Amino acid sequence: MNEIFKKGSVLNLSTLIDYSEGGVISKQILKSKAGNITLFSFDKGQGLSEHTAPFDAMVQVLDGEVEIKIGGVPVLVKQGECIIMPANISHALHAVEKFKMLLTMIRG
Repeated sequence: MNEIFKKGSVLNLSTLIDYSEGGVISKQILKSKAGNITLFSFDKGQGLSEHTAPFDAMVQVLDGEVEIKIGGVPVLVKQGECIIMPANISHALHAVEKFKMLLTMIRG
């Protein structure tokens, strides 16, 4: 297992990543054979184009609001909410306003 942040320490996720005007930033928190946990920030209007992943992924919105399309169906996810994107189903993200998220991917 690759230790990115010191285990046993308290992390305030929203303060570990800043916003970048017109950009997207990612910071890996934890990586192992079982999956990854990655922190992201997106400026308003930024996003990820439609794609699929071979494993389930959970998005937890830490700040702001994002529109996530899963299988072509749009869903708004706001600060304090989360959604699970199922494996092998297309999904895309679009920042309705700037937002931060924690992405947890679990390999099956």
